[in-house]
Amino acid sequence: MKQSNIIAPSILSADFARLGDDCQAVLDAGADWLHFDVMDNHYVPNLTIGPLVLKSLKDYGITAPIDVHLMVEPVDRIIPDFAAAGADYITFHPEASKHVDRSLQLIKDSGCKAGLVFNVTTPLDIIEQVIDKLDMILLMSVNPGFGNQSFIPAAMNNIRKTRELIDQSGKEIRLQIDGGVKPSNIKAVSDAGVDTFVMGSAIFNTDDYDKTLQEIQAQL
Repeated sequence: MKQSNIIAPSILSADFARLGDDCQAVLDAGADWLHFDVMDNHYVPNLTIGPLVLKSLKDYGITAPIDVHLMVEPVDRIIPDFAAAGADYITFHPEASKHVDRSLQLIKDSGCKAGLVFNVTTPLDIIEQVIDKLDMILLMSVNPGFGNQSFIPAAMNNIRKTRELIDQSGKEIRLQIDGGVKPSNIKAVSDAGVDTFVMGSAIFNTDDYDKTLQEIQAQL
């Protein structure tokens, strides 16, 4: 059964000159989590932020859950660092790990909830093999590596298939979407089965976070 809706703004689109203030402002406006995009200029052609930035946000006073999306390869070395920095969820791409089950268990042993990330063209077959270890499944609706991209329509098929797998399992697994989600398409994405919405530029690039979050909630 679909869980309650979560809005998780991606800090990749935040103002890095005043990151703590900007993140707190979007949470005060009604966002639920913060989404933390980690890119290594290896698995994806971009370089972003590491565990020290996450720790800085926690030290600043951010108390909302932070879900860390690892777009790095390999993943095992960096998982304990993000867990120690204060991550609540850690997700990674299965093709970036030589031993997916082991990486998932490492996340759980580090005290975090674990998840897998699937690009639009990545087969979903592995979900059934490790579903007992999953707290969240993140479906990409853009190609990973950059913000402010357009939603890829083929992602809708992945949403429906994954929702069916989750419902069949009977487990409480969040279904998250990342890429090109905005007020104009969020209802269709929700109706297909998503309950956790990563939104970057659609929130952080607006002038009034309160108004934007109210509009998003109204669509849901």
